[in-house]
Amino acid sequence: MRRTTFISGASSGIGEGMARVLAEKGGHLALAARRTDRLDALQAELLAAHPGIEVSVHALDVNDHDRVFEVVGEAATEHGGLDRVIVNAGLGKGGRIGTGRFAANLETAQTNVLGALAQCEAAMEHFYERKTGHLVLISSMSAMRGMPSSMTTYAATKAAVAHLAEGIRMDLIGRKGLDIKVTTLYPGYIASEMNEGVDQEAKLMVDTETGSRALVGKIEAEVAEACVPTLPWAPLAPVMKHAPLGLVKRLV
Repeated sequence: MRRTTFISGASSGIGEGMARVLAEKGGHLALAARRTDRLDALQAELLAAHPGIEVSVHALDVNDHDRVFEVVGEAATEHGGLDRVIVNAGLGKGGRIGTGRFAANLETAQTNVLGALAQCEAAMEHFYERKTGHLVLISSMSAMRGMPSSMTTYAATKAAVAHLAEGIRMDLIGRKGLDIKVTTLYPGYIASEMNEGVDQEAKLMVDTETGSRALVGKIEAEVAEACVPTLPWAPLAPVMKHAPLGLVKRLV
């Protein structure tokens, strides 16, 4: 059983939601984010509701790559090892390419790609040392295809995250003596701060708790890849990948 889970970006949205679901199931947690005041409040809430679990809090900006390695090491030491690392922290800032929003697009690219790379490096070093572990990367349904306007850079970063996960998974093929799994999750619209301006009915959005429970279900099953929630996103995935661009644009 993989009981101790590290979650980046755990101060809000699906990071916070997954923490609540895993705590309810009796899991120990190492929660990391920039906003430690919110992490402290979440820690107090979870410990009060579930006295048998352990919850640690770690200040982390994933763009501070040295700090990523430090925090993963600190969390591993505090909990006697990490069974699972969920690479969740990310940004959704951006603008249509060529409209003067380079700074926002750059920040999203650095956070979502380089920050994820640093977390994967730190997590896999730990897992290789222990010969066991579960790496989970949160991609997005937008990774299925290039996306227009403000989503262009974000979608590209999430495609990079998915390919990063697949490459790590491929490295593990045929390596005996290792119990290391890699999961890539493609969430559809799940309510969070990142998408609070999205029309919820038009975009088939589910609430944070429903989405978080669906994510944890796939995580605990240790699937290689999954669209979450399964309906309607799994059937839509091939449409998004292969339909004409004009149709995809109307869907998103």
